[in-house]
Amino acid sequence: MLVIMKRKATENNLEQVKQFLVEEDCDFHQSTGVDRIILGVVGDTGNINSSTLLQIPGVLDIYTIPNDE
Repeated sequence: MLVIMKRKATENNLEQVKQFLVEEDCDFHQSTGVDRIILGVVGDTGNINSSTLLQIPGVLDIYTIPNDE
């Protein structure tokens, strides 16, 4: 799963997303670019409610990767 943050996302917005992911027992890797921050989420992302995550201020979009089992 990839979480794309809005350009104007605040540090507080980012911390909210990180806390949400930790509470869902997932880990993440942060890539910080000039215009965007992208979080690569690892772990059992199938249980994450994408709608809830999208409602956190600062989240632009979420990309899920289908399970290839």
